[in-house]
Amino acid sequence: MTQGAGQGPEVERTATLRDFRVPAYVHETGPYAQSTHPGDAVPPSDEAHPEGYTPTQRDLPVINRGDTVQVTVDPASVPAPQPATGPGPLYVVGDVHGYLDELVAALQEQGLIDAAGQWCAGTARLWFLGDFTDRGPDGIGVIDLVMRLSAEAAAAGGYCKALMGNHELLLLGAKRFGDTPVNSGAGTATFQAAWLLNGGQKTDMDRLQDHHLQWMARLDAVEAVDGHLLLHSDTTAYLDYGRSIEEVNDTVRETLTRNDADEVWDLFRKFTKRFSFRDEGGADAVRSLLDTYGGTRVVHGHSPIPYLLGEVGSEDGEDDTGPVVAGPHVYADGLAIAMDGGVTMAGKLLVTKLPLGV
Repeated sequence: MTQGAGQGPEVERTATLRDFRVPAYVHETGPYAQSTHPGDAVPPSDEAHPEGYTPTQRDLPVINRGDTVQVTVDPASVPAPQPATGPGPLYVVGDVHGYLDELVAALQEQGLIDAAGQWCAGTARLWFLGDFTDRGPDGIGVIDLVMRLSAEAAAAGGYCKALMGNHELLLLGAKRFGDTPVNSGAGTATFQAAWLLNGGQKTDMDRLQDHHLQWMARLDAVEAVDGHLLLHSDTTAYLDYGRSIEEVNDTVRETLTRNDADEVWDLFRKFTKRFSFRDEGGADAVRSLLDTYGGTRVVHGHSPIPYLLGEVGSEDGEDDTGPVVAGPHVYADGLAIAMDGGVTMAGKLLVTKLPLGV
């Protein structure tokens, strides 16, 4: 985890790379099921869809930079002097998806790294909420940066840590299993097809090395810090993997260690579910996680804030452009904080200090 690495070659952000595809719907199952929810795509199948999981293809509109939605923003997010001893301030980072330049700029804005890209935040604590690759131009560069900052932060008395996102599972599966057929729950699928459909970048696959794979496979899925329950996906599916944080993390790692394509696919499928906290019954869904794992608020990535808000552009991409997200979104009776600012859809890569408003 300590291998140093550069930030990779600079790649211009183009209009095509900013497109964000969410071409499938996934049912959230269990007592909190309310509706079908857009999720990352699963390759289509001609076979009948079983009850409880019905993916279909659909292109959602691209959100262009335009009108701004006013979202709760931490007023104390400006960099502050770091304490010499004891735990430093806590920061979280939403989905990065290969946008290395945007990540560097956001970390510098918060005073976490200097102009040379080196850790300069002393004992500060930094958590990434997953989804480092796919859709954007330099996912491996992002992973290299996070790995390097982990070593630099630890040497300074702080830390930089990361959680498992569904796109880490997708990239691991594409590398390990390729075109091996898996039982997708909706017919036959492959990790390779799903990875390409969900923004897999050939340049990332070409640069993927063993130490990247080992790092991703060892990531935790859930963590509790200062009363915040950190996880990637806004789903209750974590409850399927254990009744404690330790049990969930152990189960996920053991699943990856067994290297069974169908088991890993099922894990990916469940971590791809979304919007459990958004609609009627959403606060109860959040409470089910908090009651089980502890904490007073869930902090998650995965679902772009514009979709949580129902603020999307027109299907035909004309003048009715969508919003630009200004900061994290607090919802579900104040119990959930969404951190995916939608950088892949011309939104914002969010780096936020917790707790909000303090």
